[in-house]
Amino acid sequence: MTNDEPKSSGPVEENKSFCDQVSPLLTDLLYPSESDESIEPVTCYLNQRELLTTSQIKDWQMLPPSVYVEEIPEADFWEPVVTDQDWYEAEEKARTEKFKALQQLVETQLAGRQVFRVGETEIDIYLLGQQTNGERAGLKTKVVQT
Repeated sequence: MTNDEPKSSGPVEENKSFCDQVSPLLTDLLYPSESDESIEPVTCYLNQRELLTTSQIKDWQMLPPSVYVEEIPEADFWEPVVTDQDWYEAEEKARTEKFKALQQLVETQLAGRQVFRVGETEIDIYLLGQQTNGERAGLKTKVVQT
């Protein structure tokens, strides 16, 4: 469920954090579900080299034990937003291209990526990985599934 190595694709802006680099790509970009939601950059103090656990995500978010948290494959995060459909008009195709650019940046800047779903109806989704400096950062969005 993790991707250990970032992909290399040319020069990297070493002085800019992941959050600084990703923020321009997130402007007006909504993650589709029953309620389209914005995407925001996040940082996480859990900077160990080992993979994160669902318990650590609960601790990080200060959630009670009763809140459901699961790890899902990263592909499940990207598949609905980077796959073109036959019926897409120009607006949907443009959105797909924005998500592909976002995916490329995430893959080049974050190693050891993991995706966690938190909750059961209004679900927070965290895509987290490690930057080259060892700090953990990523994306957060919400999906609504009734």
